[in-house]
This record gives sequence, structure tokens and C-alpha cells, in this order.
Amino acid sequence: MMKTILEVKDLHFHYNEIRAIKGISFHIEEGEIIALIGANGAGKTTILRCISGLLSNPASGDIIFEDKNITRMRPHSVAALGLSQVLEGRHIFPFLTVKENIIMGAFLRKDAEERKRNLEYVYDLFPVLKDRENQLGGTLSGGEQQMLAIARALMSNPRLLMMDEPSLGLAPLLVKEIFKVIRRINEHNVSVLLVEQNSKAALTISNRGYVLETGQIVISGDSDKLIENPDIKKSYLGG
Repeated sequence: MMKTILEVKDLHFHYNEIRAIKGISFHIEEGEIIALIGANGAGKTTILRCISGLLSNPASGDIIFEDKNITRMRPHSVAALGLSQVLEGRHIFPFLTVKENIIMGAFLRKDAEERKRNLEYVYDLFPVLKDRENQLGGTLSGGEQQMLAIARALMSNPRLLMMDEPSLGLAPLLVKEIFKVIRRINEHNVSVLLVEQNSKAALTISNRGYVLETGQIVISGDSDKLIENPDIKKSYLGG
């Protein structure tokens, strides 16, 4: 029996008078890739930010990570527990080198040997970053910057990695590469919560999915079943 690594219970979040999240509940089991899909404004990014602590003031509800209640916990404390987020838009440091950007992800890790192993691991995942380690982050292509953002998040050695629109703005060939990397990360016993506009790609690599509309989960289930669902095909898969 798999262990639940993350459980979100009846989460509500308001932006002033706007009820962005309306009673969301879902869970992630150890080793799973979970896809959150839905139109822009459905509340996907808000959910991730509540979990990671970037939004630390939900109206109500609970977020349980590895049996610990992390609701309203600050981002650095959440990260220290083994939960990392790759933000939409990459947010790399343009005037730091590639290697300096990556090392920034290990600021909570005091073990020098562990940091060295993690660095070798991300360079194995993204050989192009090794080749460009002394280059400024801002000079990388969009795809390389996305790889850099993922590499930085992995330096904290997370148990759960949350990714917000990792394929946004990338050429189709690079999108395929990024999704291959997500699979490889998952094979290293890292659970993944994936928010992605490319719904078909997200459902193809995930175990289960949740479909959001206006701050509520309207459909959930095994990803292979969701791909075949006529309503999801029509609304999110272009057919």
C-alpha cells in the first residue's frame, strides 16, 4: 500500500472578494505524478502557491505534507521539509552564472558531499547546463532557462516537486525533452505535482489527474481514463 505524501483538505483561498479556491481536496501518493489541468484562471497556480507557502493565508482548510500540517507555513520552512516548486516564468537569476543559480537551490543543505552529489545529478539530467555552467543565466535560451529552474529546485533534494507550466513558451522538441526529464525525476522516487496547459502531455505522463474549473475540482481519476473522457477531449485536448 502506497503512502500519502500530500493531502489537501477542503482548501479555500480568497483574493479580497474573489473566491479563487472553493473547497479543493485531493491527495498525492508516494511515487505518483499528478496532473492539475484547467483553463487559465481556474486556480491551479493558487493551489501550488498555497502548498509551497508563497500564499500563506488561506481562508480555511488544511495542507498535510508527510503527516505534518504545513498550512500557513513560510516557504523556507516548507522547502526544508522536502517540497520544492518550479515557478511559472522560471525566475532564474539573470546576472548569476548557471552554476551559481543551481547552487542557490541548495541553500538549506549544509552537507557539502550531498550538495556535490546533487550537482552531479542535475548535470546528468541536463548536460547542456554543465557545458554552460560559467555562462550568465540571462544569456540562456528559454528552454535552457527552464532546465535551469528545474535543476535549481532539485538541489534541495525534494520528496515532492511541484511544477507550474514547465512547457510554457517552449518549442515542441524542447517540450518533449522536458517531459522526458519529468519522468526521469519521478523514477528517482520524487513525487510530482504538475500544472500544465498542455493537458494531453500532462495526462500522458501522469498517474492521475484533477480537472479544475473556477476554483473547484469537477472531474478526477486515472489519467488514461481522463484522456478518453469525451468532455475532457472536447474542452482540453482539442477534440
